Amino acid sequence: PKASISMGGEEEKFDGILISVAQQHTEGIDQLLDTFFGFLRRKTDFFTGIGKDKAEKTILGKFREHQKLAQAKMRADEEARKADEEEARKRKAKKAESGPKIVELPDKDEEDSPEPPAENKTDSVEPDSDSETDPEEKGKLKPNSGNGGDYEHYRWTQTLGEVDVHVPLKVSFPLKSRDIVCNIQQNHLTIGLKGSDPIAKGTLFAKVKLEESFWTLEDKKAVVIHLEKINKMQWWTKVLESDPEINTKKVQPENSKLGDLDLETRGMVEKMMYDQRQKEMGLPTSEDQKKQDMLKKFMEQHPEMDFSKAKIS
Repeated sequence: PKASISMGGEEEKFDGILISVAQQHTEGIDQLLDTFFGFLRRKTDFFTGIGKDKAEKTILGKFREHQKLAQAKMRADEEARKADEEEARKRKAKKAESGPKIVELPDKDEEDSPEPPAENKTDSVEPDSDSETDPEEKGKLKPNSGNGGDYEHYRWTQTLGEVDVHVPLKVSFPLKSRDIVCNIQQNHLTIGLKGSDPIAKGTLFAKVKLEESFWTLEDKKAVVIHLEKINKMQWWTKVLESDPEINTKKVQPENSKLGDLDLETRGMVEKMMYDQRQKEMGLPTSEDQKKQDMLKKFMEQHPEMDFSKAKIS
């Protein structure tokens, strides 16, 4: 068959697969391109079936097309950066123009009184106050806005199907992929900088799909790790087994994303959400209600029987 190159409407459709392949080419772009062209040579007739001139024209055409796109994006990013800097400069100038402010001096008695201790301002999530009344949830952290946790060295969010870990890297130079050490295994994760101790390393809370899990470098100063869950019916309480746990009873699922699930999975998720709300309010779950309805129906069919001492377990 003749070789052909097609591009779907969703440009990022194969990013997960391609990033996984690229991560295995530690020697750089030359090694990656060698693998790609080797595939075309071994598995297709691209080099021999469509003619030398057409093959070269196709490759150069696609190269120039994406080169123009990359250069246009670079210019747009530079213009946006300059606009942000100009806006920041204007705000700073406006603040300076506001002039000095009158500050009320404290009375002598106030000067002599000791100052209250300063608040401990950290990025970590404080323990959930409600968990103190529930022995099983005691000491667990309140989830952040992304249903995950904010730790000292990284922040993570989750949905029922995936986990995203954002790791800021405090360095004074723009990072490149070769500066990063990120090893994703089915049940283990390591992230850090080459030549330094790992920032995070340990056993994952649950197994992940390797073929759909990957990492990217964000703004040359942070790593974002995407983990695809195998069990898509479970909220993670932490990323690594050594991490503090979050209180998953306080997780707030996004209803808008239920439409992305197939009918069977969506039904199971909605049932879980309903049962969770019922338990929090001290009301019967869907299974309890089903048992009650069955007993009620049986009682109506057999009025001659005494059910005064019947209990539902």
